Amino acid sequence: MPSATMITPARRVQGRLRVPGDKSIAHRYALIAALADGTSQLTNYAPGADCHSTLACLRTLGITIEEDGGASTVSILGRGFDGWRSSEAPLDAGNSGTTMRMMAGLLAAQPFTSVLIGDDSLSRRPMRRVIDPLERMGARIEAVEGHTPLTVHGQKLHGIEYRPEVPSAQVKSAVLLAGLHAEGTTSVAEAVQTRDHTERALATFGYQLTTVGPTTMVVGRQRGRAQRVAIPGDFSSAAFWLVAAAALPGSRVDVEDVGLNPTRTGLLDVLRRFGAHVTVIETAAEAGEPRGTVTVAAAEHGRVVVEPDEVPGLIDELPAIAALAAHHGEVVVRGAAELRVKESDRISALVSGFRALGIEADEFPDGFAIHGRGVPTGGIADALGDHRMAMAFAVASLAARQPSRIEGADAVVISYPGFFETLQQLIA
Repeated sequence: MPSATMITPARRVQGRLRVPGDKSIAHRYALIAALADGTSQLTNYAPGADCHSTLACLRTLGITIEEDGGASTVSILGRGFDGWRSSEAPLDAGNSGTTMRMMAGLLAAQPFTSVLIGDDSLSRRPMRRVIDPLERMGARIEAVEGHTPLTVHGQKLHGIEYRPEVPSAQVKSAVLLAGLHAEGTTSVAEAVQTRDHTERALATFGYQLTTVGPTTMVVGRQRGRAQRVAIPGDFSSAAFWLVAAAALPGSRVDVEDVGLNPTRTGLLDVLRRFGAHVTVIETAAEAGEPRGTVTVAAAEHGRVVVEPDEVPGLIDELPAIAALAAHHGEVVVRGAAELRVKESDRISALVSGFRALGIEADEFPDGFAIHGRGVPTGGIADALGDHRMAMAFAVASLAARQPSRIEGADAVVISYPGFFETLQQLIA
């Protein structure tokens, strides 16, 4: 798709739709299926580049994978933990921090050395947070000042009790996955709960876990079983349509078959606090992941504050939440310094992009405030190669007085390749 896209102002958005398969779940199912015994079939696999980086890394490690593009179905022939093979070629995680960190956990116990690389953006993201616990388990990992490339020298691992300093589902997952092949028991105790897709996926594929309060424990030397599972729609992708519906007067959007994992749906409470009408109908649950239909309709606009203790559960939705304010509202987010080490410095990028669109914005060390006073002029906003920035600026631009240009719009292929086509279908 073009690197820049024009967004035409809209009076409202309306429609019923489905979003692509959940990116977080797709990564985890693919990795765990490759460990399991037998052939797993994953339907509604996420179409974005990040999840295909995970598949590419698995292929490099000798895993047989077949894709039916039309049905978004991926079949993975699991080889068990002992069936992975060494590769002289580096494993390229592309832009995907999930691939990099979780793959490091799995490779830490393999009897060979692997090199993990990524693109320029991923090479700037912090990896010490995953290296440290894996080295405590006995792994040996070389890095460049805590950044990629990572050279993972597989070792015999032992279980540890780990308390993450920074809330991170990726780090938690890396430690638990390493613990599957470590001697003894591995536990992760979270001060603030993060998304629990890994725990649910491991249970689905036959692994035994124990959860006591904030602590999850796994015993090493287990084997998993292949599964046939369907991936629900990605709630983080749906977030942009739900925000657009909440913000534009007269709007209503229904998102069907979207994941409703309670560790992911904090946005719905934010939208209610902002003043939107929100309805949730849970229709099914598969592989421990609830799903259903979410309906959001615009109502009174207001002011919403996201507190620090809410941030871990909203980390991927914060760019979308910022766009709420473009439409005569106000959004304040604090305690979100983690946004500075995502695909871009998302605090700086959001504030700069919103100001470029004619929207008042303040930057804090750990967050931002967006003030939707009056009608934005529109303008040119640079997504800086960050898929969530591109989508947030597009939603905010709907409220502008004149068309806006989103530079770096092609970054949406990371998670939502059809985003702009869907946007055009919803504009009324």
